[in-house]
Amino acid sequence: MHRTVLHEGLSNDLPRYLNQDLLLDMWPVLRALVDRTVRTVQEGAFSRLT
Repeated sequence: MHRTVLHEGLSNDLPRYLNQDLLLDMWPVLRALVDRTVRTVQEGAFSRLT
């Protein structure tokens, strides 16, 4: 679900549907599954992901 929300969700969907702790834990795997644009935007917005 996190991958789908990252790809298809609107900006207000991110805090509504994503669990921050789970996203941080899963980011090393999700990072490989999302495209470069999503990865760049998320890592630019949330320095804890890098």
